[in-house]
Amino acid sequence: MSIPPAEDLAEAPAEAPAEALDIPLAELTDADRELIAFARDVVDANTDGEEGIHTMGAAVRAVDGTLHAGINVYHFTGGPCAELVALGAARAAGARELDAIVAVGNMGRGVVGPCGRDRQVLLDYHPGIRVILPTTRGVRSVRIEGLMPYAFAWSPGVGATAYPSDPVDPVESC
Repeated sequence: MSIPPAEDLAEAPAEAPAEALDIPLAELTDADRELIAFARDVVDANTDGEEGIHTMGAAVRAVDGTLHAGINVYHFTGGPCAELVALGAARAAGARELDAIVAVGNMGRGVVGPCGRDRQVLLDYHPGIRVILPTTRGVRSVRIEGLMPYAFAWSPGVGATAYPSDPVDPVESC
């Protein structure tokens, strides 16, 4: 594979700036606030301080309303994020369809958005899940598709493929 000369790259059409993306956000529901409080309680009860290894809590809500929690396991090799631990706990408890997810930092740091790896996992295994995260307009929720406008889809049988160019409206089912 050859890399085009720099002058060829300079003439490429410009992409739209990230701030031009219109990501529809939804106001929080009472159930969302309950989910945030649940995640906060989990991290507050299990944190080991500012320099500790358990500094993030996460909670997911199944479509039947049950809540499942997880806490991160920090390790220099890249231990699992709280969101992935919460997804595993939900699955181990029999929850197959999830409605919403949130992560909360310890020591009063509040709601924190998922990292890129977590976003890709959510898109692959729980398309349509609502992600609760901080925005410039306060804490809101958005369907995972709204956070991944140029994503690829992955499945065990097929591998990576282009994600549909016109996914379902990210707010439609909020």
